[in-house]
Amino acid sequence: RRKFKDAPISEATREAVRRAVPIATKLPSELEDRLVRMTDIFIAEKNFEGAREFEITDEVRITIAASACLLLVGKWKALGDPLFEELATIIVYPSAYAVHGQKREGGVVREEESIRLGESWGDGTIVLSWADAKRGALNFKDGANVVVHEFAHQLDQADGEADGVPDLGRASLYHVWSDVFSREFAMLHEVSKKRAVMDQYGATNPAEFFAVATESFFEKGAQMKAKHEELYDALAKYYGVAPADWK
Repeated sequence: RRKFKDAPISEATREAVRRAVPIATKLPSELEDRLVRMTDIFIAEKNFEGAREFEITDEVRITIAASACLLLVGKWKALGDPLFEELATIIVYPSAYAVHGQKREGGVVREEESIRLGESWGDGTIVLSWADAKRGALNFKDGANVVVHEFAHQLDQADGEADGVPDLGRASLYHVWSDVFSREFAMLHEVSKKRAVMDQYGATNPAEFFAVATESFFEKGAQMKAKHEELYDALAKYYGVAPADWK
């Protein structure tokens, strides 16, 4: 971090971030400056690896780094603050990838294959599909962003458990969080797909609800505030930003 302490914000990185993640241009100037700085630090500190001989380019690094740092841009106040402290490596596939595993049904074990866009592991690793990461960064209003989703899981997992409750910092916040998220999680099971602000994949479990709610908070802030104000307010307090105001 010392090399960034007295260095000016990189205008080359700023332009690259604006091209790769256009929502950056909608941020208040102070937050955009911070996002650019965080992007450079993230790239310097994290290891990117290409799967299936995928080439890791500057565009790949900047798109993923800026999209991820967006989650912390309202919370990151000083140069010494961590950026996803437990995360070491981002593995990038060129596109969606298959994962093979086993599923037990009754007394029978079956082989199964699932197609995935990303994963967040508890050992300091995130896996992403580049095609979907790029698509999510360029279309920042559909509520679907695999980088935001998987890095929300990283925040959730940082306390050692993927339960939809990240480290909130203050004990007084946990009761409100539990109350609001429990009600909203139950409601997502009932609402029709056409009327939902959030993808119904969030009804899978509390961890997925937090990740999906985070996607909608950043990409559909105005809609979430209008239809789920308490949930929006809880996320705004946690992330320290107000996406509904990003015009």
